[in-house]
Amino acid sequence: MKFTKLVPNVFYTDIKVGLRLFVECLEFNIGYDELNSEDPFCVIEKDELRINLFQNKEYAEKDRPEFRLVTTDIKEVYKKVASTHPELLHPNLNKITLRPWGAREFALKDESDVCMIIQQW
Repeated sequence: MKFTKLVPNVFYTDIKVGLRLFVECLEFNIGYDELNSEDPFCVIEKDELRINLFQNKEYAEKDRPEFRLVTTDIKEVYKKVASTHPELLHPNLNKITLRPWGAREFALKDESDVCMIIQQW
């Protein structure tokens, strides 16, 4: 059995919050767009990653996901994010920190509490 990609679905009460985190801050591109439909939806992509964003209040209120993005240059990512979107830095992990498990990490949190941990091993 072989898998090549995991594509999570992330639900927002207001999909613009997700677009701010993923597209504006983390520089994902919109690969498919139904943002002006009755049930806004889009597929965002960056490198080999893909995430589905949905606007659905019911599902958004049920779960606030946490993701980890692994990078090979955490200092570069941190410098870019801290200079362009410092308000998205998670208050509990707003600096690059060496974690007990050996990874260097910092985190982002959007206004709907979706958490993105940036990690380098």
